Amino acid sequence: MHFHYTALQSNGKIIEGDYEAARPADVLGYLAGNGLKPISLKTIKDFEKKSRFNIFGQAITTEDKIFLTKYLALMMKVGTDLFKAIDILIADFQRPGLKSFLIEMRMALEKGQQLNSVFYRFPKFFSPAFINLIKAGEISGNLEKVFEKLSVSLQKEQNLKQQIKAAITYPIILLIASVAILFILVGFALPKIAGVFSSGGFDPPLFSKIVFSIGLFVGDYFLIILTVFIILTASTWFFAFKTLIGKKIISRFAVRIPLVGEVLKKIAIQRFASTFSSLLSAGMPIIESLEITADAVGLQELKDSLLRISREGLSKGLTIGEAFRKEPIFPKVVVNLIAISEKAGHIEGVLFTLSEFYESEIESAIKSLVSFLEPILLLGIGLIIGTIALSIIVPIYQLVGQF
Repeated sequence: MHFHYTALQSNGKIIEGDYEAARPADVLGYLAGNGLKPISLKTIKDFEKKSRFNIFGQAITTEDKIFLTKYLALMMKVGTDLFKAIDILIADFQRPGLKSFLIEMRMALEKGQQLNSVFYRFPKFFSPAFINLIKAGEISGNLEKVFEKLSVSLQKEQNLKQQIKAAITYPIILLIASVAILFILVGFALPKIAGVFSSGGFDPPLFSKIVFSIGLFVGDYFLIILTVFIILTASTWFFAFKTLIGKKIISRFAVRIPLVGEVLKKIAIQRFASTFSSLLSAGMPIIESLEITADAVGLQELKDSLLRISREGLSKGLTIGEAFRKEPIFPKVVVNLIAISEKAGHIEGVLFTLSEFYESEIESAIKSLVSFLEPILLLGIGLIIGTIALSIIVPIYQLVGQF
């Protein structure tokens, strides 16, 4: 039988582990022989249920995956076997999501299952590219190098996400503040001012009448308008980012927006170059690598292009260069480099260089986008507030002029 134990070390540290024995007394004897004081002991069947519940209840973050791949690569590099490396991680790591996954991994390996099969069970946390790289590493015996490449790739992905978040934080705050100010002005201040002019018997200019009418309408139905606004915003967000058709529509629309589309294309091409290079380096067949890469790029148009290259190009006997030349979404420099590297026989090296080149291109593109968005947002809110201010100032000026 398999048992999972929780025990106390002599230094007061609590550790967990698995042990195979015929009966619980044998596990207790093993713990005592290693100077451990038992706290709890469960059969692996009971704990497996708990493990699965925990991993679905707790997220495995990108930071967790970076730590896991970097640690396993390091431990395998210094000659530590996989079982011992996992046991050390289980004992030292405190995040419940990753800890439950590591226990699941340990149990699977004890049953003779392949390492990649554990990752296959949790597609929510591990992408097809991630899983297939591990599978290729197991087959080729280069698991250490695969873990090292994965840690580097995940770290770059995390850095890119942080860079994008840092760049768009100020525009988002500015946009939220602008909408809040607009609601306050139109929902509270403007109706009161419009009411003063209406009750005073003064006939303001047509321009001011229109603005005042909007203010009075918003003031009368403020709660209804606010509720509808929140519902529409939430519904649009859900449709755009949680449904397949919504993602496709947003992807096709966003890629055509100036500057925004440029950033999205560069991010997608960088992911393509990085993922495709890693899969080819791991020894995966080129058509299978393209199919997996297509799911990783994140841009629908580029995904469709890669699938066409695989299914309508390479599968029908075209060279890589010929197949890529038929897809206009790829820049000519990328297509030419792929064609040249195919003839030279080092396509994965060129793709890796392309990936690094596009990382710097993404950084400059994001800076250009933010430098464009900030003044546009400021100008937009300035025009709206200026319009409201003029609608108030002009009739006041005319009223004063009558005296």
